[in-house]
Amino acid sequence: MNRSHPVSKGKVVPVLFGFFIMGFCDLVGISVTYAKDMFGWSETKAGFLPSMVFFWFLVLSVPTAILANKIGRKNTVMISMLFTFIGMLIPFFIFNEITCYLAFGLLGIGNTILQVSLNPLLTNVVKKEKLTSSLTAGQFIKAVSSFLGPLVAGFCSLYLGSWEKMFPIYAIITLISSAWLYLTRIEESRNKEKSLSFGHIVSLLGNSKILLLFLGILCIVGLDVGMNIVTPKLLIERTGMEIESAGYGTSWYFAARTLGTFIGAFLLARVSEKFYFRVNMSIVLLALCALFMVSTQVSILTMVSIIAFAASSIFAVIYGIALQLYPEKANEISGLMITGVAGGAVIPPLMGITADRFGNQTGSLLIIGLCVIYLFICSFWIKTTRSS
Repeated sequence: MNRSHPVSKGKVVPVLFGFFIMGFCDLVGISVTYAKDMFGWSETKAGFLPSMVFFWFLVLSVPTAILANKIGRKNTVMISMLFTFIGMLIPFFIFNEITCYLAFGLLGIGNTILQVSLNPLLTNVVKKEKLTSSLTAGQFIKAVSSFLGPLVAGFCSLYLGSWEKMFPIYAIITLISSAWLYLTRIEESRNKEKSLSFGHIVSLLGNSKILLLFLGILCIVGLDVGMNIVTPKLLIERTGMEIESAGYGTSWYFAARTLGTFIGAFLLARVSEKFYFRVNMSIVLLALCALFMVSTQVSILTMVSIIAFAASSIFAVIYGIALQLYPEKANEISGLMITGVAGGAVIPPLMGITADRFGNQTGSLLIIGLCVIYLFICSFWIKTTRSS
């Protein structure tokens, strides 16, 4: 997987810009708040909107890995862009409950294909020893995209008359990214195994290290999506903020996550993944415990920002460790790990159900807490060597 010749920045940058498109999936967080208000949804029904995005990671990740092995990673990325573009274009013509679900469903399909194929494509334009820091740089770009989402939605709501007018903006950005990558020539490393099977990829879960990492991906995505959704709800519930103002609370979360991934890219080039994982998950656990008790705007945003900052690079750490353990199986590992992103489909409905049962967002925080506890334990169990 290590390149023997230097790769130009002209090839790295368009691949990294694909991570900006990857960040579109986080639009569902602020969209839940707006759609719940627009359509009069219950917490439980609203909790299923993220499932329209993240369900596809469970269904399509492994088939996408097989497809990428056949037609190439770049071609697979281009297919993902097509689904994303169509999904973002539909609300421009008609927007109701059905097309809202449809738009995010197509976004989820595109994002699934993108995450499975773009991460391994990065291995073709960076050296092996720079992979984890490069993945973190990609997560930084994704975080910038996520940070801008609530701001764009709020701007469209206040100045353009409706929040859903943000969708055509994202359609145009997707088109630009597609054209840029299409015009970039990338030489891909091919897997010696010409064909992969679903059973072959899933069988990797029989490896205890891979299973541990897979569940870690599921929980870190559940944590991220959960915090994305619950932050504005906590502000509305505990401080009485209006929906537009509370929506900016999500931007605080993504601003902290953006800063965390930026700093994480430098730290991970200097400290071990295991050390970084353990320290940061300890911080997340303490901040989440505090979030159960605080009730002011400043204290809520402070705890949310600490969680976002500390958890920001954990996805890249887990994913990077998996790829480094089995670099010759990059497509298979990518498909399997990205299947874990389905945690974003599992966690929000559970949050909605428990929130309805508790009558407040404490129920949501309990579900997020389960994810944090697993990740904390995982940080001490995880092994970065291949020997078993």
